[in-house]
Amino acid sequence: MATTTDISTTPTGTEGDNSTPAVAVKNVHKTFGIHKVLNGISLSVGQGETLAVLGRSGTGKSVLLRLIIGLSQPDSGSIHIQGQNISGLSVDQLGAVRTKMGFLFQHAALYDSLTVAENVAFPLEHHRREMSKSERTDRIQGLLAEVGMGGSLDKMPSDISGGMQKRVGLARALALDPEILLLDEPTAGLDPISSREIDELILKLQREHRMASIVVTHDLFSAKTISNRLALLDQGNVVVEGTFEDLQQCDIQFVRDFLKHS
Repeated sequence: MATTTDISTTPTGTEGDNSTPAVAVKNVHKTFGIHKVLNGISLSVGQGETLAVLGRSGTGKSVLLRLIIGLSQPDSGSIHIQGQNISGLSVDQLGAVRTKMGFLFQHAALYDSLTVAENVAFPLEHHRREMSKSERTDRIQGLLAEVGMGGSLDKMPSDISGGMQKRVGLARALALDPEILLLDEPTAGLDPISSREIDELILKLQREHRMASIVVTHDLFSAKTISNRLALLDQGNVVVEGTFEDLQQCDIQFVRDFLKHS
């Protein structure tokens, strides 16, 4: 296995070298049974920056997102959200940290029994109870309009396409006005046209909201379109990290093979 290579320059979109990263993963290990999923990886993303995490299936990409959002705990190492180590936080403390983060699940994960509007309302009802009904309604309508779903408030998830479900999932992820956005395979299962539409939407949201974003994806075209930096994982390690051009110039055989066959 080749030694991890970091060939990135100063990341585009960060707030400067002295700023605290929005997310910092430091020497994180995670094992399930005898299967070592993450083998001491370290990554960070600054405010306004997007990092795409690539790799073959089973390399720990989605596990990494679950660790960042606090749904799982690392065996060792630490994860810092805006400078705060989230390991060992109480349920209430972790809940407060999570309100800073929006999460788009791989399959949108909308509640089948709720309308589009009710899905977007869900986090507001649980975390913004001080909002009046009219304020909540305005917020929901504004978010759905922002992702191009303003005419679908009363539809059920089963009545809309996969790409539309991803748009609603994005609206829900933005409901609490997060500073950090985590995206798990945002274009998975979509046709090429819908995939590119989701890419364009993510770019638009990045420009307007200046969030820190981490995108886990198999879609290399999407990754190079929406991200400032890319990190390629293999066997629980960060093999290489940098811009897409950096990865193209990397002489590690695994990197060459990955780019060739993606």
